[in-house]
Amino acid sequence: MRDKVEVLQGDITRVAVDAIVNAANSSLLGGGGVDGAIHRAAGPELLAECRTLGGCPTGEARITKGYRLPARHVIHTVGPVWHGGGRGEPELLRSCYRNCFRLAHENGLTGLAFPAISTGVYGYPKGPACRIALEESKAALASYPELEKIIFVAFSAEDAQIYRETMQEVFQ
Repeated sequence: MRDKVEVLQGDITRVAVDAIVNAANSSLLGGGGVDGAIHRAAGPELLAECRTLGGCPTGEARITKGYRLPARHVIHTVGPVWHGGGRGEPELLRSCYRNCFRLAHENGLTGLAFPAISTGVYGYPKGPACRIALEESKAALASYPELEKIIFVAFSAEDAQIYRETMQEVFQ
């Protein structure tokens, strides 16, 4: 199972997989960070399609075409804003990953690339967020045998290291 999970440091908009995941805001109409980068790289067609979706609640996910991205699709998910962990943030973050994997399964996708959902301006602590991401990936690999590759694309070397260290623990 572990051989199907990879950590890369780089730009998620350049990863050629079936779908990249966008850490979106609830409007799905673009924003800062990963969300803005994905919208800029995909072109105006992505925004036009997102306008037809009517937004997305926290913990859920929506799928669009990838347009000018090397990825065929974008799965948009809205992670929770961190308020200290007492407002259901861990379960909402788990729900993000579960819904992304469910959409991948429903659409016959075998390769996904994820950013670190909710760890930017939403303030989710990186270590716990990473553990949730990897635990949900392990569960998805057991549930969806067609999944061939899950890539975690870290923006910084520090974030990549957190993923690699946590992967050692989760995939023992």
